Amino acid sequence: MYTMCWLIAMIVLIVIEIVTVGLTTVWFAIGALAAIIVATLGGGVYLQIGAFLTVSILMLIFTRPLAVKYINSSHVKTNYEGIIGKVVRITEDVDNINETGCAVVNGQEWTVRTEEDSQKIASGSLAKVVNIKGVKLIVKQYDEEKTV
Repeated sequence: MYTMCWLIAMIVLIVIEIVTVGLTTVWFAIGALAAIIVATLGGGVYLQIGAFLTVSILMLIFTRPLAVKYINSSHVKTNYEGIIGKVVRITEDVDNINETGCAVVNGQEWTVRTEEDSQKIASGSLAKVVNIKGVKLIVKQYDEEKTV
């Protein structure tokens, strides 16, 4: 009887993993498989639960970091991530207090703010993107002479 419960749990966990593709429930599905094996061998319900928890936790601790590293090894920067560190030309005066500031990056107009409210950057100046918060580029004044 418990074998069927563990089998159903394992199937549900696998379906959730397939739908989410986030490496979240596969470890518990493997734990359910261990519980199925214990149940098939005649182990009691507490032994099944122990096998489920032990295998699930061990799989999570020891194999998830490796799996995440392997899956994310071919991570490609998105447009969003590629903008950080770029030098951009300011198209509208940047003033955090007055909530003004624009720049065009890769053909797209962005709202721009400085790191500090007291800092202002004039239109036509260069600025370096240091962060992105929501839909706003966070920039700091870029001095061409210091970088040459």
